[in-house]
Amino acid sequence: MRAIASSVCTWRTIYVNRRKRSNILQFTGFVVPATFIWLTVVIIPFIYGVWITFTDWNGLAIEIHSVGLQNYVNVLKDPTFITAFQKTVIYAVFTVAASNLLGFVLALALTSGIKGQGLFRTGFFTPNIIGGIILGYIWNFIFTYAFTAFGKLINVDWMKTSWLTNPTRALIALIVVSSWQMSGYLMVIYIAGLSNISSELVEAAKVDGATSLQTVLRVKLPLIKNTIAICVFLSITRTFMSFDMNLSLTAGGPFKSTELIAYKIYQKAFTSMDFGEGQAMAMVLFVIVATISLLQVYFTRKGAND
Repeated sequence: MRAIASSVCTWRTIYVNRRKRSNILQFTGFVVPATFIWLTVVIIPFIYGVWITFTDWNGLAIEIHSVGLQNYVNVLKDPTFITAFQKTVIYAVFTVAASNLLGFVLALALTSGIKGQGLFRTGFFTPNIIGGIILGYIWNFIFTYAFTAFGKLINVDWMKTSWLTNPTRALIALIVVSSWQMSGYLMVIYIAGLSNISSELVEAAKVDGATSLQTVLRVKLPLIKNTIAICVFLSITRTFMSFDMNLSLTAGGPFKSTELIAYKIYQKAFTSMDFGEGQAMAMVLFVIVATISLLQVYFTRKGAND
């Protein structure tokens, strides 16, 4: 009996050890590749970018000299960077407000049970799939040729010339197109939030005599606070880092009136070949976006707890 018990214990120990080795191999197989990709794509380039901000590297030179904090000093003293940041703030405020409002209205309409709402959802989400570069060139053609031709046809003076040739209208055009593109993406998130609202609560509000507007304001909006916070966070991040639409639609023109901060960084690094100062601008942008995001998360959690 002792021999049998000893044999059973031995086999049990061998089985347990094999299971441990199998679990370790499985863990290693899943974690190591993901960690390697994360390190090589995110962490190492980030550290390398921080180091570049303290150098005078132009992207080609073999010899790289340290300049300390001079790049950051130059960025904060650069009036064109301050102007680009101000333009970005204006662009972000109006785009975030317009895209979230439009996305929420579309979500309300497409969760009301109308016929073909699945097809409409696909149609409104499609611009977000196409991408900013292609959409920018398409809308550039529309503003330059289609709108002007229509303006001449109906004899409306402000439509006879392209919006992209006027500094104020060019920024408005950038806001309109960006809001139109982003609203479809936010619409999907709002639909997910609205779909989780209990139909019994909505029916109870209607029984109590609430109008459609009151139901939206008093029932639906309070129940999707977290969804709204997520959409605002995503839209703020995307607008502050907007580059592709800015490049293809206006290219920062006319007269740099639509040069947003991400496009300014691109110009500084790849056009002026000043990677040190350009990367310093990118780090300043990173700090700004991270600060805004952390503040939003803090006040969102505080509001939810209250």
